[in-house]
Amino acid sequence: MTFKVQVGPQQIAIHQGQTVLLTEPDGQISWPSNHGLFFRDTRLISAWAIYANGEPWDLLNGGAVAHHAARIFLTNRAFLTEDGPIAPRTLGLTIGRHIEGGLHEDLDLTNNGQIPVRFNLELAIRADFADIFEVKGDHIVRRGRIITTWSDKRQVLRITYRNKDFGRAVIIHTADGGGEPTVTANGRLSFDIALKPGEAWHRCLIYDLEDGGKRKLAPRACAHTSPTSDHACKMTEWQRTVLKIETSNEEFYRCYSQGVQDMAALRLPLEGTDHMVFVPAAGLPWFVALFGRDTLIVSLQTMIVYPEFAKGALEVLGEYQATARDDYRDAEPGKILHELRYGELAHFKLIPHTPYYGTADATPLYLVALHAAWRATGERSLIERHLPNAEAALAWIDDSGDRDGDGFQEYQTRSTAGYENMGWKDSGDAVMYPDGTLVRGPKALCELQGYVYDAWLRMAEIYDELGNTRKAKRLRKKAAVLFKAFNEVFWDEASGFYAYALDGEKKKVLSVASNVGQCLWSGIIAPERAGAVVKRLMSPDMWSGWGIRTLSASHPAFNPYNYQTGAVWPHDNSLIALGMRRYGFAAEAAAIARDISGAASHFLLNQLPELYGGLQRDPTSFPVQYLGANVPQAWAAGTPFVLLQAILGLQQDAPRGKLYVDPALPDWMPDVTLIDLRLGRRRFDIRFWRDGKDTKFDVLKGHREAVEWQSILITEARATEAGPAVTERGELRLASGE
Repeated sequence: MTFKVQVGPQQIAIHQGQTVLLTEPDGQISWPSNHGLFFRDTRLISAWAIYANGEPWDLLNGGAVAHHAARIFLTNRAFLTEDGPIAPRTLGLTIGRHIEGGLHEDLDLTNNGQIPVRFNLELAIRADFADIFEVKGDHIVRRGRIITTWSDKRQVLRITYRNKDFGRAVIIHTADGGGEPTVTANGRLSFDIALKPGEAWHRCLIYDLEDGGKRKLAPRACAHTSPTSDHACKMTEWQRTVLKIETSNEEFYRCYSQGVQDMAALRLPLEGTDHMVFVPAAGLPWFVALFGRDTLIVSLQTMIVYPEFAKGALEVLGEYQATARDDYRDAEPGKILHELRYGELAHFKLIPHTPYYGTADATPLYLVALHAAWRATGERSLIERHLPNAEAALAWIDDSGDRDGDGFQEYQTRSTAGYENMGWKDSGDAVMYPDGTLVRGPKALCELQGYVYDAWLRMAEIYDELGNTRKAKRLRKKAAVLFKAFNEVFWDEASGFYAYALDGEKKKVLSVASNVGQCLWSGIIAPERAGAVVKRLMSPDMWSGWGIRTLSASHPAFNPYNYQTGAVWPHDNSLIALGMRRYGFAAEAAAIARDISGAASHFLLNQLPELYGGLQRDPTSFPVQYLGANVPQAWAAGTPFVLLQAILGLQQDAPRGKLYVDPALPDWMPDVTLIDLRLGRRRFDIRFWRDGKDTKFDVLKGHREAVEWQSILITEARATEAGPAVTERGELRLASGE
């Protein structure tokens, strides 16, 4: 018999919109900890504990029953009462919770003993109103004033925080159930409980949340109604509209389906220009916010599943596109934001996230996403509407993105509170020389050059569509120059690999890192060198068996438990796999897909975390969690969608009414059927299956003539003056994220 170790953080996390509740497995919030009830980047509730005559309860089982709901079963320890001792495990306490705006909490007590019981149930609640950045960093500074008021008449506890013009509040209503009214004593809510044998008691606590003068109401219905709540129904309806799959490989099916569920739950409603739009929140619990890089990459990942994410991202990010230089926020005209926050630190500009623009890759990725969204939807109005944003982004790439005018993209913060690193590996220790010392000064990461190359080719096709052939030709020439320069300057003949980056003196940083794999995704790798790149990435020091590590295990700075210097990131692997497939390495791409879906099967709910340990796989091993990883996390949830796209060679071309496929099913996934695959307004059901070593397909629903086989292989023969990502007709077929 094979045993499977289930891996996951020892906590319960539920969320909806910008409200997040993070607790211990027993439903309580210990103090001090980084758990709590968070709303718009502020922790409202920082401690929550429940007692019977002063004694804590014991956990039986607890967990999230949905992304927005949880249920916890507790039982009593032995404790003394005025009427005599209460034997252990004779009382059952069930805590039910669900979030929709605010939080609804149910307390249900049952006397399972044979004698009547009378005791005091106490609920200790503390609010610190700490900024989420300080909670995450475990460095909390109290700045304002907290006031607590209790209304006996209304049975309402109100806890308010005020610091000048910044305010937050939580209003807790105690409702439903008979018996004595709730009272407050010793800073706790107190309930007098008297239960006969077999008798039950119920009480609702309703947490309304306030941001300034705006209030988010909690559900009034009890938690058991959460499966039929308005929020749950909308999530179910959303999942019915997106791409679904059927396959005999249960492991990949579960990984894919959980990704769909996670994306449904991570939909973040934000105000667009004149209406509400949905974009994917980056991850729970720390990144329930609008991001640039994360939001755009997730939009690309979900293009075959739900292209509306990209439309929402383009709109909201375009609205916040920088128009002036602001060194504190690392803002420059045309630049796309990195992160927008609403907490106290941002309000008083103690951090630059208002928004902060410290990212070098979001701006070219905006152009990549614009093109991919147009190709998926066929909406010419989309590119017309966002053309001013796109042209401002192109200008930023030429001016501020290329800091020294050498044709490459570099970054360096100008802010006193800015980030040292502004690529997707943005931790302070992410970019280092082969001896482990950190690279300082302006850095030209390899993948940044690929993103810009890809963006220029995509924008050339957009200009062709708009009839501006002069600009299209100019961008293709620039892409050709960048392709040539990158392959001359970044390639290192001695190691047979590309440089991770160029430092401030334009010297190669030759640490072996996964970033070069994303250059396959963008198509900037010379075809004759792709084999060497793939072989290096699949070498034992890079390929863990659970995915490709962020940094070679042979590097002195390697740490399998560290954030970006040895751990495995699912999203990084998905983009690398797509790049491998584009260069003809189907077996290697499929191997990565199997690694990631296999790892997912070990995590609770088959839910891919943001990252996990980069330990080597062996017959008795399992993926090891990274402490503090966000779960669910958007670009981890989007990973199986990209892996599926790589295996099937899917390319959307809605403007021309074509869906291109180049399937190469591996033996471990001999069949897959796509249901409700969208191309513009059309929907398709397509069955793929292995026939010997070949893969065949049949269109079950939709226009058969719209689906065509077309190789996605990048070869030297397909290269033109603009590089290998352009076909003989000058159309972009092989670029990332479509």
